[in-house]
Amino acid sequence: VVALGPAAVNLRSAANHAILAKSGVSTVPPSVITGSVGVSPIAATGLTGFSPTVDSTGQFSTSAQVTGKLFAASYSAPTPSTLTVAIGDMGTAFTDAAGRVNPNFTNLGSGAIGGRILTPGLYNWSSAVGIGSDVIILGGLLSGATDTWIFQVSGGLSIAAGARVILAGGARTSNIVWVVSGTISATAGAHLEDVILGKSSITLLTGATANSRLLSQTTVVLQKVCARMLSSSGTFLLISRIGHCHQLSYLVNCVRNKGQYPNHAV
Repeated sequence: VVALGPAAVNLRSAANHAILAKSGVSTVPPSVITGSVGVSPIAATGLTGFSPTVDSTGQFSTSAQVTGKLFAASYSAPTPSTLTVAIGDMGTAFTDAAGRVNPNFTNLGSGAIGGRILTPGLYNWSSAVGIGSDVIILGGLLSGATDTWIFQVSGGLSIAAGARVILAGGARTSNIVWVVSGTISATAGAHLEDVILGKSSITLLTGATANSRLLSQTTVVLQKVCARMLSSSGTFLLISRIGHCHQLSYLVNCVRNKGQYPNHAV
């Protein structure tokens, strides 16, 4: 079975982090995060709201809000060099994804894509993109698990309150990449399913959820979130209001209904 969509984006060592940022990661407590959090070239002062405790090795810190480790450029070797490579790999992945040419879809919906069904392919917008209502990421009937999506956004990406990205047809979060030049924001009740490569800040407000890897060339801002790993193949997050951290079956077990979801972007 031949996969549909563009060649996959290789995250390399950036994939070792659930959250990775150059200028800092902040949380408004209480949050619960599972997975590695890394910041570089900024020092550990860029990890705000975590109240971290530095390990005796000096190579990482821990936090009551994180099941996993926090890494910063100011920690002991080999952490600084490891982070430098990861940050470089994040930049390489962004350049790769943003530089893909010959899109299958250009300026779909003039950037308003709420209510649409998005099939595998390369999408490009020369402006901002807004998800005002649910969108469905739909894989092929036989190839869904290996199908790929790259969404190139020259402006910002905003997800409205209550709007969800829903997977269907075997689509996998790890194969869905947003490469966004502007700011990224998800408001209360919004849900994302993707790998996010952000040139600017990524902000998830209280009540927003994301089964995602959050990789920012500036900052990641989280407000009272719960994050947990959902995929054995990578470090992914489910982020939600504290006390409401759970796996959403309709997001991970959607099946394709050929009659309802035809195999094209609408």
